Amino acid sequence: MNSVRAEIVEQVFQVRKKKRYIHRDRKGSHYQLMKDYFDENCTYPPEYFHRRFKMRRELFLRILNDVKAYDDYFVQKKDATGRLGLSSIQKITSTVVRIFAYGCAADHYDEYIKIGESTAIKCLKAFCNAIVAVYIEEYMRTPNEADIARLLEEGKQRGFLGMLGSIDCMHWEWKNCPVEW
Repeated sequence: MNSVRAEIVEQVFQVRKKKRYIHRDRKGSHYQLMKDYFDENCTYPPEYFHRRFKMRRELFLRILNDVKAYDDYFVQKKDATGRLGLSSIQKITSTVVRIFAYGCAADHYDEYIKIGESTAIKCLKAFCNAIVAVYIEEYMRTPNEADIARLLEEGKQRGFLGMLGSIDCMHWEWKNCPVEW
C-alpha cells in the first residue's frame, strides 16, 4: 500500500521535463552575419548578397527597418536572464532568406544564424504579420491605371505584349507537354 501511495505521490509531483537549453553564441553569430554581408568592407560583395538573399541589400535593410518600426519583437532585447536576445538581422535573415527564399526547414540554419526552430517559426509568423500590415496599402492592392500601364510597358519590353503577368504560365501552349503534367 505504501509503495503504491509513494508511486502516486511521485507521479503527482514529478517535475516536468524542462526544455533543454542550448547555449548558442548569439552575439558571435550576429557579428559573423555583419562581417559577411552588412559591414562596409564585408566578406561577400553585393552580387553574392543578391544571389543568396534573392534581393538587394538596400531592399533588405529597408524591409528590416520597416518591420522593426512596426513590431518591437524584431528589436533586440535582453531575455529574462539578462542576456541579449537575437538581433533583428538574425531574426529577419532566418525568416526571409532561409525559410522564404530557399524553402528550408525552420531549424536548417541553426548552426550559422544560431536560432532555434521554435524561435524561427515565431519569427516567420511575426514577419508575415508585419509585412502584411506595413505594405498592404502599397503592394497588396488591386492595381490602378498607372500600375497597369507600367506593367504592360514592362511586359512589352520583355517580349510579352498585352500581358499583365502570369505566375503559372498556364496561358502558354506547350507543344510536347507530357500528359501526366
